[in-house]
Amino acid sequence: MAGHRAQWKGFIKFGEVSCGVGLYTAASTSERIAFHTLNNPTGNRVNRIFVDSETGKPVEREEQTKGFEIENGQYVMIDPEEVAATVPESDKTLTIDTFIPCSDVDDVYFDKPYYLVPTDRVSSDAFTALRDAMAKSKVAAIAQTVLFRRVRTVLIRAHGKGLIATTLQYDYEVRSSEKAFEEMPRLRIKGEMLDLAKHIIATKKEAFDPAEFDDRYEAALAELVKAKIEGRAAPKRKEIEVSKPDDLLAALRESAKAMAEASGSRSAANGNRGPARDARRAARPAPQQRKAS
Repeated sequence: MAGHRAQWKGFIKFGEVSCGVGLYTAASTSERIAFHTLNNPTGNRVNRIFVDSETGKPVEREEQTKGFEIENGQYVMIDPEEVAATVPESDKTLTIDTFIPCSDVDDVYFDKPYYLVPTDRVSSDAFTALRDAMAKSKVAAIAQTVLFRRVRTVLIRAHGKGLIATTLQYDYEVRSSEKAFEEMPRLRIKGEMLDLAKHIIATKKEAFDPAEFDDRYEAALAELVKAKIEGRAAPKRKEIEVSKPDDLLAALRESAKAMAEASGSRSAANGNRGPARDARRAARPAPQQRKAS
């Protein structure tokens, strides 16, 4: 990928076939607005200093070590070199052990996406064969390797001209959905209320286009920074009222009505685009005719 540096370079191995690949970050937060911590009275940046929790004295970097709490306030010390020694040796190979249907992995296990790209022309043929075979078979691949100092499980899927490699959470890292929803009341919505909710969904159903979604938080931060620079008051957000059970049916009816009116307005606007364009063209002065020589 021109202009980008690979986060990792190695190989994909499936069966007895292998090819060189580079792993590139697919999502980045570098464009987000970032703040620094300042000293309010002086406006200067502050530095982070580690201090002893009991003595309050600063602890220099060479005196810092790792520790695991075995009970309240009691730790077993582990040297950083001992931690580094536990990192498995990497053979820089994403070894594919199995292929699964693309829909088999619950996306709650998804961690971070990366683009996989062949590193050289020699690897392109094997890479393309794997990509096209996976796409036509509608399968994803499961592989493991050492990435960023840890053994990572990776889900590999065909994506356009290349592959997407998504690191996966381990099972022990994903919290139980049953526990998350255990206090949910057992309710069944039916009749007009359910029909109106389904109607609203049908009215707003569209194809997913990520370009249509703005990061409203970033936009709000940018507006806040701009207001502060210009000496204006910070903008205030509107409070959202939660629909109460007694008002839910009325709110659904009002939503369905508003969406029907909006849909009609859009249809009318689309239908009038041609005549409006023709009217604008008609208002322009006619081009001068060349005289025959």
